[in-house]
Order: sequence, then structure tokens, then C-alpha cells
Amino acid sequence: MEFLLVLAFLALFSLSALAGIALRKRLHERHLTSENMESIRLVTGLMVTFAALILSLQLSTARNRFDVTSSHRSTYAARLANLDQCLRLFKETAEPIRLKLRQYTAAVIASTWPREAAPTVAGMPDIAGMAVRGEDRTLSRLMSEIGAGVDTLPTTGLENSATRCRAAYAEVSSARWNVIEDAIAPSGDFFVGILSFWLSLVFLSFGLQIPRRALSAAVLAIGVLSVSSIMFVIVDLSLPYQGVFHVQSMAMREALADMAR
Repeated sequence: MEFLLVLAFLALFSLSALAGIALRKRLHERHLTSENMESIRLVTGLMVTFAALILSLQLSTARNRFDVTSSHRSTYAARLANLDQCLRLFKETAEPIRLKLRQYTAAVIASTWPREAAPTVAGMPDIAGMAVRGEDRTLSRLMSEIGAGVDTLPTTGLENSATRCRAAYAEVSSARWNVIEDAIAPSGDFFVGILSFWLSLVFLSFGLQIPRRALSAAVLAIGVLSVSSIMFVIVDLSLPYQGVFHVQSMAMREALADMAR
């Protein structure tokens, strides 16, 4: 899917540049006077300036969003491991809760990264049909059961520990919603479409201006490749759990491994 996206951008910008070259061949010489070409260069320069600003801002925004998403996922994994550490203080009493916590974490890993090897925990829910992004009812119910178990922990002699575990569960819930909100952020497809159309006009203008020389064609091809790669990075970063650049499952797997110790 990601490589098809690269090819789509390459095809769009290449066809735009070729259309400009073909249009130049068909235009009468009176349309290609130095005055007309200078006017085209001025407008093209304005479009290129705006395009460069928008590309840099969009790339920065996409990267910041990706970094925040990755940070939220790492924080979530740490909160899950911290809750398990707290539950260990209650020994056998908390074992059913800890088992559900491991089942939950394993199911999250398996459903969020379906292309990777899924961890197995006895009794974990079936991930078939489970929501890959956003809130899933099965996982939400399992998390609620974990919370109910934490609320019913015996407090005799362990009052402070029980309070700490409830606070740890509250932190898990908060971190969980941060991850869910990251996954259901609004799509920027419409904006990408407008930007692609704008850039195609820029390359159409470039094709109209360049002379018929091999070096000019090579420079134009390098420009097409460069802008296409930037557009690919922007789109790929906006899909934090897919593509070449994606949030790693390592933090969640390390949390699960810590729970199993």
C-alpha cells in the first residue's frame, strides 16, 4: 500500500511535468516570448514558495503527531507494567487480576500489530474481528473487570498498597484513552489531495519552462522524485501504526514480558 502511494505521487507529478513539456511543444512561438516566460516564472516562484512552506509545516506537524503517539504508547506500556508490579504485593489474592492484565496486554499487542508474531497467554480473548484502531468492546470490558478487581482488593494491613494500586489503575485508564484518541485522529486525506493538486500545477509550470535538454529533464526528474518522497513521508507519518514509519510494539512486549516474570 505504501509503495503504491509512492508510485501514485511519482505518476501524478511526472505526468504533470510531461503535460507541461507537451504543452510547450504545441504553443505558438508568440506565447513563448521572454516577457510571457518571465511572468510564468514569477507566478511559479510564488507557488513554489507557498508549497515549500506548506510542505515543511505539514511534515513538522506529521512528525510531531507521530512522536506524541509513540510517547503515549510507551507511557501506556509503562503504566500497565507499573500496575502489575503493584498487584504483586497482594500475592495469590491478586493472581486472577494479574492474569487478566496479561491477557489484556497480549490481546492489545496481537490486535494492534496483526502482521507481527502474536504473544499467547492462556485464556486471552480472540482477536478475530477485534478493532485494530480505537476502542474495542472486548478489551474495554476486560479492562473494566481489571478495575473492578483492583477496587475489591483486601485492604487489611495493605491500605497504602491498595490505594497505590487504585491510583495506578487510574493512570492506566488515562493512558489508554490517550492511545485511543491518537488512533482516531481526523484524516488529512482532503488536505493531501489539495496539496497534490497544487504541486501538480507547479510541475506543469516547470515542464512548460524548461528547455529541451537532457540535463534539464534530469533536474526536473530529481525534483519530482524529491517532492514525491516528501509527500510519502507526510502521509506515512500520519498513519502511526502502519507503513514504513510506525510505532513499534517493543514497549508493550517488554511490559508483557515483565508481567510474566
